[in-house]
Amino acid sequence: MTIPDRAAASVTEEQARREIARLDARAAKQRVVWQGRDVVWRRFGDGPPLVLIHGGHGSWLHWIRNIEVLAQRHTLWLPDLPGFGDSDELDLAAHALDRMQHLTDALAGSLDSLVGEDTQIDLAGFSFGGLAAAHLAALRGGIRRMALLGPAGHGGTRRQPVAMADWRLPDRDAMRAALRHNLAALMLHHPLVDDALAITVHEQCCIQTRFRSKAISRSASLKSTLDRYSYPLLLIWGEHDVTGTPEELVQQLAEGHPGRDWCVVPNAGHWVQYERSDDINRLLLSWFGDGAAVAAMPVG
Repeated sequence: MTIPDRAAASVTEEQARREIARLDARAAKQRVVWQGRDVVWRRFGDGPPLVLIHGGHGSWLHWIRNIEVLAQRHTLWLPDLPGFGDSDELDLAAHALDRMQHLTDALAGSLDSLVGEDTQIDLAGFSFGGLAAAHLAALRGGIRRMALLGPAGHGGTRRQPVAMADWRLPDRDAMRAALRHNLAALMLHHPLVDDALAITVHEQCCIQTRFRSKAISRSASLKSTLDRYSYPLLLIWGEHDVTGTPEELVQQLAEGHPGRDWCVVPNAGHWVQYERSDDINRLLLSWFGDGAAVAAMPVG
């Protein structure tokens, strides 16, 4: 089932787990060995290649409400980044200063083994995955168009009014309550009520995360990385994204760059492609189609 906007609250935990399993069963799963470590990719659909990169404390499931729509026009390639999801950790110290470079190398090398190093791709990244996508574009080249959703690494003002809760608790009910709190504090704008799909995805992603991305996400490396990328770029933020202030980020990242478009999606938080999946699916299909993304929805 493809769950439309604002309908996820009616899904039970059992239904959420069945939906995750159903979608996973549809994927062609590829394990690529990179310097002795497995990097796991999932492929969906048929058409021009589009790579979707998840955020921190995430996995391919960050795109759960976008995959089936986008796969109608694209061959989707979704990695679990090294140290996330089903992929192995990199052989690095937890706080190694060069771990982003190693992650980018593994991402580029494993992707090229699947699609070919000379194959042109489209690319989208969410949050920490937006920063990873920018690094991949700068390293690999061969990017036709790129879209970054709530990208990390801008170093700008955060506006998160509620502290995160410790979710690493022995009691599962207490753990899920903490995860629900954190989703409301960081990821989503609308009250969760009982969005079992979001909580189940978040639980699975958090449990499987081993890569320490917070310091990288809080860095100010995005602008300089994007300055090494010269092709069409779409920047997307939710109106209420607490990881940054869209108006400030437009000035920092988009203004003065004719090839960069942007939009702010109303009534949405950080995890914009989940919370406003219908709108984001239209935007991305348009952007990676004829390039008229902002015209597809009157926002921004």
